Amino acid sequence: MVRVLVPLVLLALTVYTLVDCIQTDDAEQQHLPKILWMLVILLFPPVGPIAWLIAGRPNAPINRTGPPGTGGGQAPGTRGQAPRGPDDDPDFLRRL
Repeated sequence: MVRVLVPLVLLALTVYTLVDCIQTDDAEQQHLPKILWMLVILLFPPVGPIAWLIAGRPNAPINRTGPPGTGGGQAPGTRGQAPRGPDDDPDFLRRL
């Protein structure tokens, strides 16, 4: 059982970190370019994925609440507030 479980866990970790590396923007990655991180993950299976998780991933998630293509972020003055529905927005209700 252990002889099968350890390689499966290693394969799953490698696939997860490779996909995570591919989906991460170049500007968010740390220490190495994306192509080098992918090579490290693939060529050094036990160490590469762990190195990516510790040193390569972005530290904090980026807030992507804006419309696509606008760079995300929140409107000025709305920091820390929960999103409001249309029925809670006085400007929206005035336009009805």
